[in-house]
Amino acid sequence: MDRYPPIAEHGLIGDLQTAALVSSRGVIDWFAAPRFDSPSVFAALLDHDRGGYLLFAPQDRDAVCKQLYYPDTAVLVTRFMSPAGVGEVIDCMPPDTALTPTDRHTVMRLVRAVRGTVRFALECRPRFDYGRALHELDMTPAAAVFRAPAQTGYLQATFPLRRDERDVRGEITLEAGQTAVAVFTVCDAGGEPPAPVVLEELTERFFVVGEFWQNWLRTSRYRGRWPAMVNRSAITLKLLTYAPTGAPVAAATMGLPEQVGGERNWDYRYTWVRDGSLSVRALLDLGFVDEAARFTQWLGDRMRDRADAPGERLQVMYRVDGDPDIPEEILGHFEGYRGSAPVRAGNAAMDQLQLDIYGEALYALAEGRDVGDRTGYHGWKGLASTLDWLATVWDRPDEGIWETRGGRNDFTYSRVMCWVAFDRGLRLAREFSRPADTVAWTAARDAILEQVMERGWSDKEQALVQHYDGHVLDASLLLIPRVGFLAPRSPGWLSTLDAMDRTLVSDSLVYRYDPTASPDGLQGSEGTFSLCTFLYVDALALAGRVRQARYAFEKMQTYANHVGLFAEEIGPSGEQLGNFPQAFTHLSLIMAATTLDEALDRVQT
Repeated sequence: MDRYPPIAEHGLIGDLQTAALVSSRGVIDWFAAPRFDSPSVFAALLDHDRGGYLLFAPQDRDAVCKQLYYPDTAVLVTRFMSPAGVGEVIDCMPPDTALTPTDRHTVMRLVRAVRGTVRFALECRPRFDYGRALHELDMTPAAAVFRAPAQTGYLQATFPLRRDERDVRGEITLEAGQTAVAVFTVCDAGGEPPAPVVLEELTERFFVVGEFWQNWLRTSRYRGRWPAMVNRSAITLKLLTYAPTGAPVAAATMGLPEQVGGERNWDYRYTWVRDGSLSVRALLDLGFVDEAARFTQWLGDRMRDRADAPGERLQVMYRVDGDPDIPEEILGHFEGYRGSAPVRAGNAAMDQLQLDIYGEALYALAEGRDVGDRTGYHGWKGLASTLDWLATVWDRPDEGIWETRGGRNDFTYSRVMCWVAFDRGLRLAREFSRPADTVAWTAARDAILEQVMERGWSDKEQALVQHYDGHVLDASLLLIPRVGFLAPRSPGWLSTLDAMDRTLVSDSLVYRYDPTASPDGLQGSEGTFSLCTFLYVDALALAGRVRQARYAFEKMQTYANHVGLFAEEIGPSGEQLGNFPQAFTHLSLIMAATTLDEALDRVQT
């Protein structure tokens, strides 16, 4: 197997509680269980020798590979073509429709010969707890059983398996039309063994999984110009959402670098208030009301948790169950993807001060008013208490949206989103006739706007800039017209957009900011940020620059991987970098597509 395939050479499968990456060579090199944020079982993507993997692929390593999804599903097909024959590996995880947390998760892998004769090889090398927990192997007639202190893994197959020290191998030769199956199940130590594998029953389960996804996607109301990309993004957001709570994770992975060999390697398997809040509008645009409502409920619970507590009322991120404790540790025994160390588990940014999250939370709750007043009286009291508190503390330096580690500053975007918090709070108070200190909220909202326009404006750049008293542009401000801080065609905004065109845009791709001009406390550089490129499209469309917006949007689609997925960034050679796939990128793709569709419809009528 390739030691470290390109990040983009993967598809994603999942069961709505966790997920796995499958490389285009048929290797599962990332899988954590029982949740997205659990320690890994397979992590060869972060350390080939110590991380563990599950390979199931033809032995002919010179075969040409093609990977695709069955249409409108999360069932992944990896096809191998050679003169001797054509074989396929079909991967999926059965969704847990009960929507209750479970320790048991199953990866199903079906192989078949489409033409000719194909000899498949299997290697199963689990490495529990990020490769830190040793396991024992029992070979039983029903399964190979991997016993670690906290978890047990079961590998079942419809063909013989053999011991390879503490791991397992197997081979099978198939003629055209023949199939075989391998199933890997992980559960808590001492859990019940899975039922015996029956080829016909497992084959039927693949169809059931496909139908689950097709039926879910059928409820989408998107009828625009880019259904394939929008539908794939919707499925990806669903795959990255922890069904028991409705909380989306930022990405399925940890430790994948923003620069190969660099230190910008973070754990994204948590729920950011910012990312999740912006997903509400994208989900509602597609008609996924239940998903939007469940996240707003989760968000309301987080606001109630600390409604009257001292200190900050919201944290930047949480675990998918709402737990705020996400300590960061360095996994020093992992070499990192292609030597990109350190590999971090957990995320120290949980303790950062990022004032923008209050605006994003209120933006989500206000957008979610379409699904009704979900907060109730006590929920409103917690929200109002948070805004009362924010009215006294909004004027503070913070670390900003990009979680820089170079110290606090007066970030313009943070102030803009504080303005959004008060603006949306006032709207909700009026709409639902709730008690509120509207005088204090109005005063804070107006003071923020005046401060931003006076101190966040650079005469040199003729634009709103990253932080007060500076001249660096920042792509986070592309959200300004969407949240209504400035009108999308107002002179000040159009001038800011022009400045971003000059400074941050490279052939329609958008950088977050220039780290050399605005040091962020980290070494190395980064690529263009895919989220920001789609925000740029959104802002262009709102500004009436429709031709430019369409060009940028369709140009960006060419950087998607072979199955329509995006990592966090695009590198200087067009490669995908960072954690994969990134939910923020896919939700912003949906936002950009719906905005651009509406703009094009207006132009053409």
